[in-house]
Amino acid sequence: MGSSRRILGALGLLSCLALSAHVPAALAAEAPAPRELARVPFTERYQAVLHGGLVRASNSGISCRREASPDAEPCAEVKRGAAGVNGDFEMFYSEVDKDPDTYNSTRAELKVPQGAKVAYARLYWGGNLRVGEQKPPQDNGRVLVAEPGGAYKEVLADTVMGHRVDAGSDAYQASADVTPLVRKGGAGMWTVAQLNIAMGHSEVGAWGGWTLVVAYEHPREPVRRVSLWDGFEGLAARAADGIVEVEGLNAPPGSAGRVGVVGYDGDRGVLGDSLSVTSDSGRRVNLSDSENPFNDVMNSTITEFGHHSFVRQPEHMNNLGYDADVFDLSPALSGGARSLSFRFTGESQGHFLGVLFVQTDARR
Repeated sequence: MGSSRRILGALGLLSCLALSAHVPAALAAEAPAPRELARVPFTERYQAVLHGGLVRASNSGISCRREASPDAEPCAEVKRGAAGVNGDFEMFYSEVDKDPDTYNSTRAELKVPQGAKVAYARLYWGGNLRVGEQKPPQDNGRVLVAEPGGAYKEVLADTVMGHRVDAGSDAYQASADVTPLVRKGGAGMWTVAQLNIAMGHSEVGAWGGWTLVVAYEHPREPVRRVSLWDGFEGLAARAADGIVEVEGLNAPPGSAGRVGVVGYDGDRGVLGDSLSVTSDSGRRVNLSDSENPFNDVMNSTITEFGHHSFVRQPEHMNNLGYDADVFDLSPALSGGARSLSFRFTGESQGHFLGVLFVQTDARR
């Protein structure tokens, strides 16, 4: 977020979307507009106990083009991981598909294990519509998705959309069930284009990106409980709120686990944000790693256990307002767990939460 703005407030979530064939823009414009809500609390979208687990692919859709503040680090250094906030730069779309009919496109690798079956897949996307330009909100519920080696298909919203205008921003998050498409497309490089996000410069800053979360089954993997939660919550500066209570776990002592988080408008180098988890035994653990310090967790990274575990195009280290990180949950499960409470604290300029997904070992 920019250097002096306040948090936008709580936003809603677009849920229960439909996958459609790619149709001309004139016909797509006739699709009914989804209903909008100002705020949707986190709720469980999907859960299963299976031999398998969760994987994800993710990328941001916009990055810096040049510095707009005399105090900003050089844009090239920020892309390589230097501290920097989106409000200090002129921002421009990332484009990798060489298609003149798309104005942004990025790719990321989905690493579904060989021999696995896709049980469920959901695509999330979101961003800020008002920066140096104003994007039309009626396009929030539409993106183009291409499976590895495939052509674009259009994904449309059909029910509820989160959309809130406040404090110089015009922000939203959306999601779609894309299980059939991912079952067909499988592992490899997925491309997402036409994210409805604004470019340019403002104090609030430009941000936006996408994350594809996939639950899979594989007979050779351990029995695990997987769950996917979503909503859209604004965290004010240094406010601490218990956002998600994950119950019904059957994790034995010494279990392995992981938790993934998608967040918006968190800034690298702006401190105060944190993520902790408490098990029903009372054990509390701060979740952090080498790329996500305990007091700067929402720092515009796309990592897994502190590493860059899959290929992205482009592959910026500082994604200037978009986070999609996976943390090691095992320390919180050392004594076993029947439930987990995830607690988030807002950074000094606030940020947003959109997705949380959890994988834990389960008793056989």
